[in-house]
Amino acid sequence: MTDTSSRAVARALPWPIGKPAVEIVDHIQQGAFQRSMSLLVAGTSVISGMEVAYEHYKGSYSNPVMYTPVVLSGALAISGLAAFLSRRAAQTILRYVSYATLVDGVIGFGFHIRGVARKPGGWRLPITNIVMGPPIFAPLLFGTSAYLGVITSYLRREEDYGLLGSIEASAAAGLVNDFREDIRTGHFQKHLCIVAAISTLCSGAESWYSHYKDNFKFRVQWSPILLTPLMLFATLSSVRSRRIANTLLPVASGLLMANGIVGTGYHIRGILRRPGGRKKPLYNILYGPPIFAPMLMAAAGMLGALAYLMGREKHA
Repeated sequence: MTDTSSRAVARALPWPIGKPAVEIVDHIQQGAFQRSMSLLVAGTSVISGMEVAYEHYKGSYSNPVMYTPVVLSGALAISGLAAFLSRRAAQTILRYVSYATLVDGVIGFGFHIRGVARKPGGWRLPITNIVMGPPIFAPLLFGTSAYLGVITSYLRREEDYGLLGSIEASAAAGLVNDFREDIRTGHFQKHLCIVAAISTLCSGAESWYSHYKDNFKFRVQWSPILLTPLMLFATLSSVRSRRIANTLLPVASGLLMANGIVGTGYHIRGILRRPGGRKKPLYNILYGPPIFAPMLMAAAGMLGALAYLMGREKHA
């Protein structure tokens, strides 16, 4: 049977991309990519912060708590940049800000549930009020950047590449012997698969009721809904099966990332087609299709792709 593991695929790539691809996979599978992940955390937090900023702007910031994700997304972006420059910042500031942002996402989820309950009919009209009320899963998806920040805080720096033996020796001596060691050594594939499944379910639900409000005017609006069960099967099956993790998971993850990119293009086109188009960019971004929402689906695919590149847990 053909070896489809990430390392084998990287080695099969033609020169000149084969060698750097192998080095990238080796860095990831040794957990030595903290700087790179720090930049990813900073970038994703800026995007999610912009998304929540204008969604809450449409809600007139009627509750002061609506400012917290905007502030925390900025703090997380700054923490990510600091973590890129400093190992200590990665292990302290980034970790604490990420945990605070995760907590804020859970609290926001509660507020959104309350917002749905307070609409006329409350939970007696669940479909109508979920569709027309605050996006119920958006606060949890906002926590994706924070989750990546937590993971990043336990990773090793790129310059630590090749020092894996000393860490394994420490684990054997009983100095480090838990999930943190799995993260530091790049062995947390199952964990990432579960998180990717949760992210896929939430983003798929968001896509469904967002496109439902538009009456699925375009057939392409069904694509994220149809890809959701495929990704759920791939991620959850990968927890038990290494073979699926090396075959179906990267395919499904790639499809989700591509779908998110294409969806962003459609949302930009939808904004430009509104009355005023480019002449009223702020208004049309606020009240047109949510410009960054498709990237939530792409983020779920990114988590799946990252899981594909990881090794299996040693302490599962």
